[in-house]
Amino acid sequence: MRLIRGLHNLRGDDRGCVATIGNFDGVHLGHRAVFRRLLQRGSELGLPATVITFEPQPMELFAPDAAPARLTRLREKVAAITGDGIERVMILEFGPRLAAMRARTFVDRLLVDGLGVGFLLVGDDFRFGHNREGDYALLQAVGAEQGFQVENLHTIKHGDERISSTRVREALQRGDLEYAHHLLGRPYSICGRVAHGDKRGRTIGFPTANINLHRRFSPVSGVFAVEVNGIGAAPWPAVANVGKRPTVGGLDHRLEVHLFDFEGDLYGAHLEVVFRLKLREEQRFESFDALKAQIGRDAEAARQYLGTRRWEA
Repeated sequence: MRLIRGLHNLRGDDRGCVATIGNFDGVHLGHRAVFRRLLQRGSELGLPATVITFEPQPMELFAPDAAPARLTRLREKVAAITGDGIERVMILEFGPRLAAMRARTFVDRLLVDGLGVGFLLVGDDFRFGHNREGDYALLQAVGAEQGFQVENLHTIKHGDERISSTRVREALQRGDLEYAHHLLGRPYSICGRVAHGDKRGRTIGFPTANINLHRRFSPVSGVFAVEVNGIGAAPWPAVANVGKRPTVGGLDHRLEVHLFDFEGDLYGAHLEVVFRLKLREEQRFESFDALKAQIGRDAEAARQYLGTRRWEA
């Protein structure tokens, strides 16, 4: 896999490819259908597949306080895209300069001069360029002029509902992990490195691994039964809290994971936390003793649930 960070890092041998463009947040089943079609056309044309995405995502620049919660940070997104067989991922820094670029200039610099695309696949609602002036019709016109084909992959549905990152977020917000799993094609998870926290958990018998969310907003909140990958050969059962920790006056969102019957030092370890069941919403308790008692109940509920379940891939 080749990771290309910006137009200035393009090489001569990057020219000649099939490509698609989008945010691809969550890398759900709709995105993966796009990748399958792209790989199919790449095989037919003898060209490598390139996925072009943005960092940060456009809404995070234009309206950071209103931007939707990220389903995947960049590292997770790239891993999921390449896991589907994509050979190249190109990351464009989305800042004022790119936002102000006219749509035709964007196509000429990136797709024609930069990548030399032979085939472009876009979603049915793709818009680009200054004031979102670019659309499918413009891409078709430039493609006919420059000699590349443009194809519109129409909406992918789950039952009667459109598969989208928005629907995944809605499912996660209401705690419907099963429906989110159906839309994603895999259970929802968050990856990150274990950092030092406040170490309050160990004082009440529930030490936690603290994982930086690397997000302005979290798509999940509350208390969950989870499994943790990255410790041993098998997933490790655990209970997790995602939130601000109102009992101790926390201000920032954190992911704190208590691994059952684990002894050892995890600082610096890169872990994947797989969300299996939402147990309850986060709440404020009047005392540490009340918090400790509730964590004990949460841990027991998570143990029972995880101990009696068998998971789909």
